[in-house]
Amino acid sequence: MPKQPKPDNRQNNVERLHDMIENTESKLKEAEISMEFASPEDRKMLQNKNERRIHSIAAMKEEMQDEMDARKNREI
Repeated sequence: MPKQPKPDNRQNNVERLHDMIENTESKLKEAEISMEFASPEDRKMLQNKNERRIHSIAAMKEEMQDEMDARKNREI
C-alpha cells in the first residue's frame, strides 16, 4: 500500500517564516561582526553569504505577506 503525502498545513506558515527571517537576520549580523576579524578570503566568502541571506530574507518576507493575505482571506 503506497504512502499518502501529508496534506498541506499552512496554519503556522506565518509564524514559521517569521522565525526563519529572524534566524537569518541574526546570522547576517553575526557574519558582519566576524568580517572584522576575518582574512580577506574569508571576508569575501562572508560577504557573498550575506548577499544571499539578504535575497532570502526579501523572498521570505514576500512569502510571509502572501501567507498573511491568504489568512485574512480565509484561504487557509
